[in-house]
Amino acid sequence: MLRLLQNLLRHEKPRTRKTAAVSGTVEFLETSRVITLLIFVATITAIVFISFVGVSTVNLPVLPNQLASLRITASAPFTYVSEEKTRFAREQMRDRVPPVYRLDFESLQQFDAHLHELLVDLESFEHTHPANSPFAGKRKEDFAALVDHFNASGPYHVSGEDISALFLAGDAPTRSALVDAGLRILREIYSEGVHDGRAFGVGTDPSRITVYQITRDDGEVVQRSAASLEQALTFLRITLSAETADRNLSALLFRLFRNGLTPNLIFDRDATLRLQDEALRELKPVVVSVERGQTIIEPGTRVTPEQYEMLVAQREFLLDRGDIARDEGLQLFGRILLVLAMVLASLLYIRLEDRETLHSNGRLGLLALVVILNLALVRLTYALSSLPFFITHSQTASLLPFLAPTAIAPLIVAILIDAGSAIFMALFISIFTSVIYGNRLDLLVLTFLASVVAIYCSRHTRKRGNVVRASVLAGLTVALFALLIGVVDRLEFATILNHMGAGLLTGLLTGVGVAGLLPILEGLFKRTTDITLLELTDYNHPLLRLMQMEAPGTYHHSLVVAQLSENAASAIDANPLLARVCALFHDIGKAAKPEYFTENQHDGINPHDDNNPSLSALIIKSHVKDGVDLALKHKLPRAVIDVIQQHHGTSLIRYFYQRAIQDTRVPISASGSRTPFPASKDPFAPAPPGLEPVPVSETTYRYDGPKPQFKESAIIHLADAVEAASRSVRKATPQHLGEIIDQIFHDRMEDGQLDEAPVTLEELNKIKTSFTFTLLNMLHSRVAYPAAETAPERGQKSEDGKTPSRS
Repeated sequence: MLRLLQNLLRHEKPRTRKTAAVSGTVEFLETSRVITLLIFVATITAIVFISFVGVSTVNLPVLPNQLASLRITASAPFTYVSEEKTRFAREQMRDRVPPVYRLDFESLQQFDAHLHELLVDLESFEHTHPANSPFAGKRKEDFAALVDHFNASGPYHVSGEDISALFLAGDAPTRSALVDAGLRILREIYSEGVHDGRAFGVGTDPSRITVYQITRDDGEVVQRSAASLEQALTFLRITLSAETADRNLSALLFRLFRNGLTPNLIFDRDATLRLQDEALRELKPVVVSVERGQTIIEPGTRVTPEQYEMLVAQREFLLDRGDIARDEGLQLFGRILLVLAMVLASLLYIRLEDRETLHSNGRLGLLALVVILNLALVRLTYALSSLPFFITHSQTASLLPFLAPTAIAPLIVAILIDAGSAIFMALFISIFTSVIYGNRLDLLVLTFLASVVAIYCSRHTRKRGNVVRASVLAGLTVALFALLIGVVDRLEFATILNHMGAGLLTGLLTGVGVAGLLPILEGLFKRTTDITLLELTDYNHPLLRLMQMEAPGTYHHSLVVAQLSENAASAIDANPLLARVCALFHDIGKAAKPEYFTENQHDGINPHDDNNPSLSALIIKSHVKDGVDLALKHKLPRAVIDVIQQHHGTSLIRYFYQRAIQDTRVPISASGSRTPFPASKDPFAPAPPGLEPVPVSETTYRYDGPKPQFKESAIIHLADAVEAASRSVRKATPQHLGEIIDQIFHDRMEDGQLDEAPVTLEELNKIKTSFTFTLLNMLHSRVAYPAAETAPERGQKSEDGKTPSRS
């Protein structure tokens, strides 16, 4: 209350609360696939430009579907066989050859057999049931079984009335004649072909379909017209009406025989391919003649496959004539292919091993930026060789490959992202370095090995001096291999020493440069290294000093939570240093109102006693927002701010929630009216008889969240609760602590606080074990000292046989 009064007397202006929420623009830049595509295109373009080395106009960077920037014309007349135009002509020829289908009579044959089987069954039924009415008694059941047997023999749907009408149409010869007439019509329809349109594709006019049938005798393909299923049914109805004068009988026969009418066209792939091959054998390759000065590619247009083929043909023609100036490096076309292959390989690697980077434009931008800058520095060292000084001093010019700083990007990626991506970047840089310097395989191996050494030595780097040490070791690797290469190439000893010195100097400068770039890249791309995290563990940090002075109880609580979190993070292979730093700062918001938190209260004074539960809950929750304000003001890393927001998740402030429920309980009079009733001091006390609780909204008494989103945040969320619960333990035993920790874990999981954290049940079990071990060592008991007048002398044992310690 005194603090609030002082603030009012000072008439402080209300401060504007900073927000940790990500703006829409930042979120768009971070997640938009358009930005990802731009990064991809920009990376390829930059690398192609950087690796450009002395390419003639014939070797311009042109690929199919690429937008051409210059006009390319034929410098000499030539002819070539166009595979693109030949392929297009072959495709047109294949399209002109119609498909071949064959007629399938299997379904008709099955229907024929089933109908004759039905006739035999009807004749047998006629002999076994000579009565006038076949539907009386058991005869009716047997006839129904006969009908079901016929329908089950195929995809038939014939009613019992229709088969009964056929049975009553006459004797067995009459029925057989009717069936044979219908089957004859079906054979005629099947021999012409029936289709349902699906075999010919969507949008085809069935009336214009032409079918090609393969005869069984000589395999000759003949042309026939096929009828649609609707046309075949119409033909069947009309023909049956002509065969039978009785309209009812013709309708009966139509309903029976339509069950045997199905599409019978089957695509014959072998025959179709044979016809196409016969047509293609007569097609000759297309030969294209190009005149001198003819335009091959127009500027501002996308290069078609035909234009690209013509350009390649001109290159081959000029190369055969010896008109292309040969460079020491790859041709530009090969360079573009190499860039595309390497960038695509990088994306595939990231997709397989580091999907988080693939979904973060910031991380992709970091990778692209450091690679481009590194290649630009390598290209700059190569450009020095064109200066007059280096042209006239070849010995000095031979130092340039060893002065190329190829380990900059791998070192930065290893420290800011991970070692796996750094190794891939090392290979990427080494390949293009060898290309720039004339496809030198020895330089590729040398630079890649040096970068890998730097990456290995920079693992778990927590001091900036370690970065310089790692790069110096990489320079030493370059020096040793320069010695071996010089000996193999039989160079002068002085030249070998110069190469070794250049390698060492490059390693030293690389380390200094990376150490200076790291803070800039951390701030630009919102990355946090172990170096920065270790600097934040300094107990003289302004926020930690503030907590020591204003909220010493909270400070001690944070130290214990930090120890618990660090040990648990080590147990599940998370980042122990990140967990420790985030735990140290997770409760810095309590320094704004320390007296409202139990660990900072003294002399039994609790300001919450004078507040209603909702106000107390609001004050308790405010330490999260106050902590975010302080973190933003002091520019703490994003991970620390996330933990401040997430370390309570959306958990319930149970004490004040129960107190609110207690305060809302009112007695019910005999008339049914409610009158106020004084609340109990114990919010967890049972309600007196005759009291009815009024519903209390949990939202008011829950933290705003979000829930923990990563492993370190989940560990701190659990450690915070476990540390608070451990304060009530009078005597720490493994069983007692285990029960408390199990209950806390169970409650948090039941409440859904860990639903969004990427932790497994196995990892949670390891966290429990780590918490138990750490707390048992923290809460250990000591030997009680005897009274001063009876204290044993040094070396004298107490009654329990132990020598008291003086810790």
